[in-house]
Amino acid sequence: MQKEPYLLELARYIALNPVRAGMVRSAKDWPWSSYRATAGMVDGAACLTTDWVLGGFAKTKHIAQQRYREFVQQGKGQPSPWQSLKNQIYLGDDDFVLDVQCKLDPEQSLKDIPKKQKQAPIKPLVYFANLGNTRNENMALAYLSGHYTLEQVGSHFGVSYATVSRAVKQKERGVV
Repeated sequence: MQKEPYLLELARYIALNPVRAGMVRSAKDWPWSSYRATAGMVDGAACLTTDWVLGGFAKTKHIAQQRYREFVQQGKGQPSPWQSLKNQIYLGDDDFVLDVQCKLDPEQSLKDIPKKQKQAPIKPLVYFANLGNTRNENMALAYLSGHYTLEQVGSHFGVSYATVSRAVKQKERGVV
């Protein structure tokens, strides 16, 4: 997992799990969570370290706790950070995924790793910018790589997802 910006998002997501499950109305109502200690509402267990989470909000503990409470409260209704997962195991941007995959030992046995997780490193969208003969072909190739949504490709190329969809259909028909 890439520390910025995913670490705090995951901390918030975990604190809000009981709320999303309908078990409590507020994260502070769930007694088996570290939320109350992190938010400064109770003393934490000796084994609980909150510095790494609170450090993302302020240098002063009291202010950091207040901002943490606000941050968690604002997370209600936010999409799950797991929707950003890449290759079922990476939570980070394209550069992070490529960096981690390049650090993996290619000589290591991969027999226990699912096929989807041991695929070649994902090419960043910029790779597809000049790959084909036309912009439409480049967009289609990026989408057909299987690593990007129509919306992601469209955003990168400055067009709507519908434009990307048309380019993909043209490529599949051999028109591009």
